[in-house]
Amino acid sequence: MGTFAVQLAKAYGAHVTGVCRTAKTDLVRSLGADHVIDHTREDVTTGTDRYDLLLDTAGNRPLARLRGALAPRGTLVLVGGPGGGRVLQGADRQIRAMLLSPFVGQRLTGLLSTEPAADLRTLADLIDSGTLTPAVDRTYPLARTPDAIAYLRTGEHAGKIAITV
Repeated sequence: MGTFAVQLAKAYGAHVTGVCRTAKTDLVRSLGADHVIDHTREDVTTGTDRYDLLLDTAGNRPLARLRGALAPRGTLVLVGGPGGGRVLQGADRQIRAMLLSPFVGQRLTGLLSTEPAADLRTLADLIDSGTLTPAVDRTYPLARTPDAIAYLRTGEHAGKIAITV
């Protein structure tokens, strides 16, 4: 999701700071990020910069710290979250964010996905123009899907893992 988010933000003229681990910094730069922070060396939530929009795909930072990195009227979008919990399956952070949002100046929300036809046409146009391209780390034939899943679970991939049929 992060690789597409960088490209989409750049396509719409945003100044993008990407946050990733060391092995992905070159990839994130190549996708158009203006600045890249290696989260293994620097914590984006403890710096002095404030962001208008934070897209949190990792789910491992507390809400309070993420809010501290937001501009006073900034927006935090939570995508996924830490696993666990029988009932909420890690969605508790998103629920807490949405409950808190009306009481703070910042907009705190989870990602709700819909696919309106107009949005899909916009994405198709961005793909056709070469503005939006998938960052593929590796491809595996269908018969090696278990190997692909094992590689995905290592967390070492930089980009998508594709299965060829």
